[in-house]
Amino acid sequence: MAYGARAQVPAQPAARFGPGTRVLLDAHNAYPERGQWSARIDEALATGLPLAIEQDLHWRVANGAVPQSVVAHDDDALDGAPTLDAYFFARIRPIMERALAENRRDTWPLITLNLDFKDNTPAHLDAVWALLGQYEAWLTTAPRTATPAKAEPLVPGPLLVLTGSDTAQRRRFHDEVPVGATLRAFGAMVPVPVRGETKASRARRAMQMTSAQHINARADNFARWVNFPWSVIEAGGPQTAGAWVLADSARLQAFVRRAHAQGFWIRFYTLDGFTAAEDRGFTAAYNFGSRAAAALRWRAASATGVDFVATDQYADFTALRR
Repeated sequence: MAYGARAQVPAQPAARFGPGTRVLLDAHNAYPERGQWSARIDEALATGLPLAIEQDLHWRVANGAVPQSVVAHDDDALDGAPTLDAYFFARIRPIMERALAENRRDTWPLITLNLDFKDNTPAHLDAVWALLGQYEAWLTTAPRTATPAKAEPLVPGPLLVLTGSDTAQRRRFHDEVPVGATLRAFGAMVPVPVRGETKASRARRAMQMTSAQHINARADNFARWVNFPWSVIEAGGPQTAGAWVLADSARLQAFVRRAHAQGFWIRFYTLDGFTAAEDRGFTAAYNFGSRAAAALRWRAASATGVDFVATDQYADFTALRR
């Protein structure tokens, strides 16, 4: 059964919400971890709409239980983890139903759901595809065509679903969808391999590569966005970043311009700045060391037109942009 109802909506000009038109908070890891931080999704939604929300997905297969797609960070923390349906879709249902009733299509999509699959088993992808079908009236969609290299105009709904770059996801969410049917989610460009025998050599090579080398394809009917760690902008990423200088700004601008020229939204992850006292289950590798240092990058990303700025500090990022 599908929730809600939506009249037939024509495809809208990409300018309304296409690449380069909006800068959104991307609420990183907006789900509980090991029984803690259960209010993260509420904290994200409290910043206002529109926004993006990330959910990491695992396929929980327990003896005697029906397998489920659950939101969790680590594969050893699946016991007690909430399902995607219960934690995310149930929470946003009032927002989606109100949006459909108000029918302010020029504001859609209100929420972008970023699905980070930690398990790409076919059964898991099948289950998520079916779950999206239950909420298809909410979704931003496109027709599945026989010419996948051409990005068809999107039909806006109050929810946009993005997936990753794994070929298994493209196969399930695009290739196996019959021509003439509806695409319910959209993937990322497959990253260009960064060559090198060691982590350090790969990090150096990533910085040597140009934006055109990193973004070597055009958006197509499924692949609509690109996703980068901050280490392609500042060598080593947040933990080793120094002062924010003109060369950093120029490189960021080059990536954003290239992505948008190729028809992609662009996301960078994850821009945090926190002390030990401010740590609420955040990841050390994403820490610039202070809120002020992170704020410099938040401002730069916003001014440059990064479409999705991933951070764990939802309210701080939002306050800076107001």
